[in-house]
Amino acid sequence: MRPGRLPHIPARKVRAIVEATLHTTPLAATHWSTRTMADAQGVSEATVRRIWKQHGLKPHLSKTFKLSRDPQFVEKLHDVVGLYLNPPDKSLVLSVDEKSQIQALDRTQPGLPMKKGRCGTQTHDYKRHGTTTLFAALNLLDGNVIGDCLPRHRHQEFIRFLKKIDAETPSHLVLHLIVDTYGTHKHPRVKRWVRRHPRFHLHVIPTSSSWLNMVERWFRDLTDKRIRRGSFRNVRELMAAIDDYVHHHNLKPQVFTWTASAESIVAKVAKCKEALDALH
Repeated sequence: MRPGRLPHIPARKVRAIVEATLHTTPLAATHWSTRTMADAQGVSEATVRRIWKQHGLKPHLSKTFKLSRDPQFVEKLHDVVGLYLNPPDKSLVLSVDEKSQIQALDRTQPGLPMKKGRCGTQTHDYKRHGTTTLFAALNLLDGNVIGDCLPRHRHQEFIRFLKKIDAETPSHLVLHLIVDTYGTHKHPRVKRWVRRHPRFHLHVIPTSSSWLNMVERWFRDLTDKRIRRGSFRNVRELMAAIDDYVHHHNLKPQVFTWTASAESIVAKVAKCKEALDALH
């Protein structure tokens, strides 16, 4: 049998469902489901689902955000985005950060392998075997990554990593390092080291703006492809897995390209602030 025609829903009922979805919540819940909305509006779940799809409404989803309150937000934004879009001649732009407290997790039981009709499985519980911190510098020109796993996350380790960058990059090039506001990067000894090595220039992103540091995108790939599903009996195995990932990435590096202008970002942030102010 061929399916029958879709039932006709009056326009006012469609508007009522859309308005209720956008501006109300059900009793004792934070958001509507197709069932609760169908009960409240006297229609079928399929009708609610169809109306939500037509109007791009997804009340079951939410995203987190945080607007930077850095008083120098615009100045720092222009500085960093300028390096991405128009890097200086005879220089390298490196996106630098630390992925701290990476845990060496060992599953309590072996998982089942993937087979036709069933995905692979892992036990939900695990044993902790310590942590490591990965210091990484993403070369925005060719996509190569300089990485080093260290046991702690202090200014001493950061200076050691700066020395590694110094040794592994052409000595005639000026280095522009994009870093976040973590205290380690602003430590007096770090500042003294940078002054003694004039080819190093540190550019600090605004507070609460980790999305502006391109190496975070590479960290996400590392987590998804090598760490999250991994099982490591000790920190040494974890470090070896990270080193192996860096090595294979550099054999065929992926270049991450920044496309958004500083002006477009400032406009979007202003629009978001305007919307938030309207709610209050």
